[in-house]
Amino acid sequence: MKTVPALTYSLLLALSLPLVAQQTGTLKAKVDPGRAGVFVDGKYLGPASNFGMTRTYTVAVGEHELKLVDPRYQEVVTKVTIEAGKRSVVTQKMTALPIPKPPFGTIRTHSADKYAAVYINGKYYGHNDEFDNFAQGLLLPPGQYEVRIEPASGAPVVKNVTVVADKTVIVE
Repeated sequence: MKTVPALTYSLLLALSLPLVAQQTGTLKAKVDPGRAGVFVDGKYLGPASNFGMTRTYTVAVGEHELKLVDPRYQEVVTKVTIEAGKRSVVTQKMTALPIPKPPFGTIRTHSADKYAAVYINGKYYGHNDEFDNFAQGLLLPPGQYEVRIEPASGAPVVKNVTVVADKTVIVE
């Protein structure tokens, strides 16, 4: 008798899949630079390089705001329309900003989620995997900063740090 509820559940699931497909489409982003953060309606989806050849993200049908952010480039904000059961592809080459001048200190981050978003003073700067080992780090002018590491699941880590020229601060 336990198979009847399982069969009923399986049948309901199979019947609901076409309804879900009618309410969503997929988004693929081809962005230069690949480390740019991809945001849809303000929600961070990950670095553009994650979209690769086969990876796409499921998005609700309709018009959405797409934002591409990299601290070395001008932000790009555009609209994207997602159609039911279809793939929308966004291709974008971002415009580089002028290179900042030293002195710099370094911020390194540690998180179990390598794609956790890293924000400095509320602005997206990249993901944890870019700033988490001895050979990597985020160069910033000396000063006070609020660092927020926001994993895909779980609570964000927020720390206030002081960056000193030629020194490294680790935020975990």
